[in-house]
Amino acid sequence: MTTLLPDRHPQGDFFICDIFDAHPKDDLASMEHPLFSLSTKPDLRILDYAHNGARITVTPSVKGLATIHDKDILIYCISQLMAALNAGRQLARTLHLRAHDLLVATNRETSGDAYRRLCEAFERLSGTRITTNIATGGIEVTRGFGLIESWEVVRKSKGGRMVSVAVTLSEWLYRAVLAKSVLTLSRDYFRLRKPLERRVYELARKHCGHQPEWRVSVAVLHHKSGSASPLRVFRKMIRDMIAADLLPEYRIEEQPGDILRLRPRKAPADLPLVSSGAMERARDLAPGEDLHARVAEWQDQWQAGGRVPLRAPDRAFLGWLARRAAGA
Repeated sequence: MTTLLPDRHPQGDFFICDIFDAHPKDDLASMEHPLFSLSTKPDLRILDYAHNGARITVTPSVKGLATIHDKDILIYCISQLMAALNAGRQLARTLHLRAHDLLVATNRETSGDAYRRLCEAFERLSGTRITTNIATGGIEVTRGFGLIESWEVVRKSKGGRMVSVAVTLSEWLYRAVLAKSVLTLSRDYFRLRKPLERRVYELARKHCGHQPEWRVSVAVLHHKSGSASPLRVFRKMIRDMIAADLLPEYRIEEQPGDILRLRPRKAPADLPLVSSGAMERARDLAPGEDLHARVAEWQDQWQAGGRVPLRAPDRAFLGWLARRAAGA
């Protein structure tokens, strides 16, 4: 039976960085679209993906595609930037990180081999090239870029381990942070062993969020996950995932018609909900956008802002959406 990875670092040692937020943050675009390989072996495929007008081509380097475990580095960088943004600190696309802090925050070992694997992850992230028309920060431009623009080891210890590194994020990802197009993840995300578990959690967090449920066909989930497995194998993997029941915050149920129902483990009754009528009006304010993701983003910001009681949640959401669309 699959289990969660151990919590390798006690809570008291977790928040070493003074600007590492209590909860990891992930950008909405890479949560929605399959930019990362789910393979545990070097993946040299060129990936092509299209869904609802979004087009993506992911091209590997000779080192292979960046994996979903490599994405931990980006989540850590996004989390640091969001913490700095919320604290009113100055931001820059280049971050200077302590390698040990990154390993601890993403629940990795801090052995010499872990530093070597971290170096390999940086190489795959910088070598993997994305060509897409996905909008970030309200701007749609077809362009090509690396998941990170560059990285360098700033200092090494006497034993040869990296001590600090400098990472320059792509402008595409940096713009998503400035626009606060991010969602909060459970810290138990880093305890999920299997790549598909991480990917399905991302999709559940983004599509279901704090709503009562998200229903999706196995075929659509297969497509959105980016899994290279045949559909019948993927279906078996999902059934194993249902039996293990390890996803943080969400539970999966299989329903007739090859449909999956994903719902929060805790009832979302204490969160402001948006009516179907307001969702229809929202389509005029933000045509072509994923409104369920916008609702989840708004709810996250409402919680981060102190959960101020709302007399009219629909009006509050529509006002927030209008300001967001105007770039305010």
